Amino acid sequence: MKIIKLNAIDSTNSYLKENAIKNNLESYTIVVADKQTSGRGQLGTVWESDLGKNLTFSVLVKFVDFEITRQFYLSMAVALGVLAALKNKWDTKYYIKWPNDILADKDKIAGILIENSISGNFIKNTVIGIGLNVNQISFSKEIENVTSLKKISGIDFDRDQLLLDLINSIASYIKYIDAKKFSQLKMEYMNLLFKYQIPAMFIDNKDLVFIGKIIDVSAEGQLVVELENEKTRKFNLKEIKFASR
Repeated sequence: MKIIKLNAIDSTNSYLKENAIKNNLESYTIVVADKQTSGRGQLGTVWESDLGKNLTFSVLVKFVDFEITRQFYLSMAVALGVLAALKNKWDTKYYIKWPNDILADKDKIAGILIENSISGNFIKNTVIGIGLNVNQISFSKEIENVTSLKKISGIDFDRDQLLLDLINSIASYIKYIDAKKFSQLKMEYMNLLFKYQIPAMFIDNKDLVFIGKIIDVSAEGQLVVELENEKTRKFNLKEIKFASR
């Protein structure tokens, strides 16, 4: 494990992607920055973070035999790893909000962005970007349903120790992929999925509000929702959201 610490950078994911091949970086090289000027979330959303308050980092992981058709298992493994590292930090319930946001009770505490490098039908390496709200207690009014470890607990956390805890926990779940324990990953992921098997109000990308129940996540990573008429629909990222939490 090699950790590169930076004061500020546009994006830790971009830094690792640009340097992974050029400098032949080893697996589990980590880049952590006190400030990201262009931190990104899923589909280009922005990640807000105060200077020196939170954890914004990326980790490079290399694979030998990981088929691209199974790529959502990586999302499962990383989300499970982050959640496992947090669950003992304070007495609160943590969930995975599809596909891989981490919630503390009903509020977002961490986001994940995974960018894969492909060769043929295989993922050769991946850059996993993670933003975790640690010691920040004030957030923009434009951002709803967000929290931090300090807001939950009232205490300051050691960010360096948290980083090590997160990396070790994520690595332990990525070993499931190396060992091809995909069914075990899926089972643990579904057990921690927010609102799994619980009727909830949703809004689709056409602003249609409906009641549904999450019953599965497909092999391609689509959310499978059972409607009131017992028919099912599959949704891609940004095609569905909760009407309220």
